[in-house]
Amino acid sequence: MKHYLKPHEWLIVEEGFDAHHHRISESIFSLGNGRMGQRANFEETYSGDSHQGTYVAGIYYPDKTRVGWWKNGYPEYFAKVLNAPDWIGIKIKIGKHEVDLNRCKVTGFKRTLDMKKGILYRSFTATLPDGKKVVVNTQRFCSMADGEIGAIRYSITPVNFSAQATITLPVNADVVNKDSNYDEKFWNEVSQEAKAGIALVTAETKKTFFQVTTAMSYSIETAGKTVKGKVKASKKEKYADNTVTIGLKKGVETVIYKYAAVLSSENHSKKKIQDQAKKKLKNITTKGYEKLANEHISVWSDIWKKCDITIEGDSAAQQGIRFNIFQLMQTYTGDDERLNIGPKGFTGEKYGGSTYWDTEAYCLPFYLGTTNPRVARNLLVYRYKHLPKAIENARKLGFKDGAAFYPFVTMNGEECHNEWEITFEEIHRTSAMAYAMRDYIDYTGDKNYWTEHGLEVLIGIARFWAQRVNWSKDKNQYVILGVTGPNEYENNVNNNWYTNYLGAWTLRFTMQAIDFVKNNSPEKYKSLVAKLRFNENTETEQWKDISAKMYYPQDQTRGVYLQQDGFLDKELIHAKDLKPEDRPLNQKWSWDRILRSCFIKQADVLQCMYLFEDDFTLDQIKRNFDFYEPMTVHESSLSPCVHAILASKLGYNEKAYEMYLRTSRLDLDDYNNDTEDGCHITSMAGTWMSVVKGFGGMRVRDGVLQLSPFIPDQWQSYSFRLEFKNRVLKVIVSKGKTDVLLESGEPLEIVLNEKVVKL
Repeated sequence: MKHYLKPHEWLIVEEGFDAHHHRISESIFSLGNGRMGQRANFEETYSGDSHQGTYVAGIYYPDKTRVGWWKNGYPEYFAKVLNAPDWIGIKIKIGKHEVDLNRCKVTGFKRTLDMKKGILYRSFTATLPDGKKVVVNTQRFCSMADGEIGAIRYSITPVNFSAQATITLPVNADVVNKDSNYDEKFWNEVSQEAKAGIALVTAETKKTFFQVTTAMSYSIETAGKTVKGKVKASKKEKYADNTVTIGLKKGVETVIYKYAAVLSSENHSKKKIQDQAKKKLKNITTKGYEKLANEHISVWSDIWKKCDITIEGDSAAQQGIRFNIFQLMQTYTGDDERLNIGPKGFTGEKYGGSTYWDTEAYCLPFYLGTTNPRVARNLLVYRYKHLPKAIENARKLGFKDGAAFYPFVTMNGEECHNEWEITFEEIHRTSAMAYAMRDYIDYTGDKNYWTEHGLEVLIGIARFWAQRVNWSKDKNQYVILGVTGPNEYENNVNNNWYTNYLGAWTLRFTMQAIDFVKNNSPEKYKSLVAKLRFNENTETEQWKDISAKMYYPQDQTRGVYLQQDGFLDKELIHAKDLKPEDRPLNQKWSWDRILRSCFIKQADVLQCMYLFEDDFTLDQIKRNFDFYEPMTVHESSLSPCVHAILASKLGYNEKAYEMYLRTSRLDLDDYNNDTEDGCHITSMAGTWMSVVKGFGGMRVRDGVLQLSPFIPDQWQSYSFRLEFKNRVLKVIVSKGKTDVLLESGEPLEIVLNEKVVKL
């Protein structure tokens, strides 16, 4: 773990520049607005180690799958999240030397992310190699008020000299992905333009032919007066800039305002995209930085009113939850059903693709509780629209008759992840779509979703499970062979308990949906039967048989469910007995050693008990938690939150608090030594669940909201808001007291600490 960031309720603060932390900070201080985003790269030149990253939602490149031994069924490509044209650069040269924090002496460095305002600040004093000293202060944001614009305020003040300076303001599409093979570049130039006051580049992705137009303009002021300077406009391949020569005066601040418009062909006609970018650029330049910033801050103010969680008495815990909420809300706004929530959001490129099962299992509850129901509905509709591709994915693997296998990683519904043991063995993810549907319907009461979209998806998924099981004559039960469960430190196992349970549940849930649609919308049901060639009697009889006769491995002696067949053949060692130098295992041990060990990357059996806790007694949950948690190394970002929720339920308050801190500060403290690749955006929703479902004990049973809160000893109080069935509730928990306020909406009955209360 690293502890170089200062705890603060609303700010992320880095004081003093340490190049060893730079890539981590580039991830943590990232900005976004749902349409685009960027890592916290410096505006000025930085010749040291850095991961430059600017990203535009929905833009990707299908990089051909490269494997040593091709297997039938491999996806043709891996979807790279593309590093997009860069617009933030402000290159300053004074005499022979550039302002470059890798080559200057840097003092007074401070980087601050104000989460309340959504603005990134930075300040430092740089002494150039010839002794000239400058003070720099910067601000920048990606506007939440308009997802296609960003702005920078960059000021420079000479401390001990007056001199001429050149300021270069570029747009650069000659960029490369960190994960690029052989430094291959993925953009072709369409056009570029550079003249005094504006620079513009339109670039197009190879193969996928997305176009992005990035345009910049600027203004420069000294002592509050506009400075024109001598301007030279230049351009080269995939690049355009303006270079302005001005005089810097000792002790006088010069302010550079840089504005950017970033438009994509996902939202604009390729014929008009450049003209529309110029028009937008002109409008925002006329508005000016302060007005744009105020509009942006106003949106953040509204967001925080709806989804803030307050914690009194623990600044590290408070900072952690707000950081997670901040990253979630600037990654996905729910305005466009074509978009989803990538594992790194706008903070990095690792993993590829725009969505994983993380969205359904972890993110959906967050958006259900904090936003308008249409946002969560859009996440479900996203998967509905990908159903034809899910059927195609299954067909490539030999499934038939409309069986649907949802991808592990995707941009457009097509599988685009190329690790066999994950891509084709983690089949549990296809049922995450079904569980998300249940979650949405339970929470909103919107059973009509089954009729409009849901049942068609469920029948496809159920057909997949019916074809994926095997009948075992030896066991006289159905089994599921050759899978990987949520715990990826086990590959190609038989009868992963979580997978078997989820498959059988999906079949039962599909039949529940069939009954609802058949009884409430008979004409719709009739049309679906015809469209899907669905034989209700034959298929549902098979589903009933499978769900009734599914095999679940268990250890009768210990009274626990086994993660998979053969788990007890392993040497059962606790994670606390590992040597510190062995952690994290995935960076220190060989894969062979990991697979033979008992250590668990993330909740597996316990993941199922979290999702279906009402199916198990408290004693069953306790025995399984006590058995598996000590062997869990939590090297998946998705693991700590599940343990925090179950520990809360079991009354293991200290363990719940430990797991909460781990999930909330996973990136801030770099627990798993991988934050430099980008933040763990999807697991951040689990942090919200740790507070609301864990400490707050929030559940929805039979459409009724239930709360059973407790407060960690380290806190004085905490509060959260919930949007629930057209109401807004605020829950305030303090020592020995819980207040639940109905802030808007009709009266509502809830269950608080097992008692019915009317709000």
